[in-house]
Amino acid sequence: MSEVVANHERPLQLPDRGLKTGPRIVRPLPEGVEAQPYTLFAVKPLGPIIGAEIEGVDLSKPVTPELQRELNRALLEWKVIFFRDQHITSEQQRTFAQLWGELETHPFLPVGDSDEVVRFAKNENAVGRENSWHSDVSWRLNPALGAVLRLIEVPEAGGDTLWADMGAAYDNLPDEVKRRIDGLTAIHDFTHVFGVRLPADQLAVKQAEFPAAEHPVVRTHPETGRKTLYVNPNFTVRIVGLEAEESEKLLQYLFRQAQIPEFQVRFRWEANTVAFWDNRATQHYAASDYYPSPRIAERVAIVGDRPY
Repeated sequence: MSEVVANHERPLQLPDRGLKTGPRIVRPLPEGVEAQPYTLFAVKPLGPIIGAEIEGVDLSKPVTPELQRELNRALLEWKVIFFRDQHITSEQQRTFAQLWGELETHPFLPVGDSDEVVRFAKNENAVGRENSWHSDVSWRLNPALGAVLRLIEVPEAGGDTLWADMGAAYDNLPDEVKRRIDGLTAIHDFTHVFGVRLPADQLAVKQAEFPAAEHPVVRTHPETGRKTLYVNPNFTVRIVGLEAEESEKLLQYLFRQAQIPEFQVRFRWEANTVAFWDNRATQHYAASDYYPSPRIAERVAIVGDRPY
């Protein structure tokens, strides 16, 4: 019997209803790391642990190495950072994202004026379907490091996006659950999301190009060293080494952690606002409550490393 299976002979007793009440552990940085001041811009936190507006940066102008390093520090601390009143082009958006690495192309989403730009144009004929908690392209062997999203047109009301801090989600798990999931891996697959509308022959081609990926249930952030919960309801299909029933029960419990408001920030968009999130540390959910109003956005994603 494998070590993983042997470790799970006794059924895991999950807390009633999966969620607890009372105070939660909330800290923006890993335990023992102190926040440092920012000198090149102002930071306006939108909550105690996740989400902050950056004031005093114009993304239409070149970003110096010093500014990029400080922005990266803000990204690691707040997990998603926002820039309002940014009158930039798709090309300038790409240039900004490239400061963090190679840009990613998405094989299933519509593109804008270049292959690296995904264009979300929602209206009465194209309904928003991103209203499920997910980490972008976790089905890739190397999921995205992060993404830069620019809102071009916003509805009069609705269309907010929510992000959840999955480091906080892990921190607040019961110790028994932490012991049980540390070291486990899970399978991530695009098929039941992006594959449902593909003809069988095209699906087979895409499955060969993007085979299901196996990632740790708890990944270690490559820059902060923080443990983060790394399963999501869009793409995580099963936990390796567990019987189907136990795997599904445990996954549903872990999925629900992103729904806890103390771990979230909810952002109200304005036109010409840019968000940059750390896809290694967060999940997000785009509220689809604005139909049939139009909502137009463009996203550029940055290639990441393999989770460990």
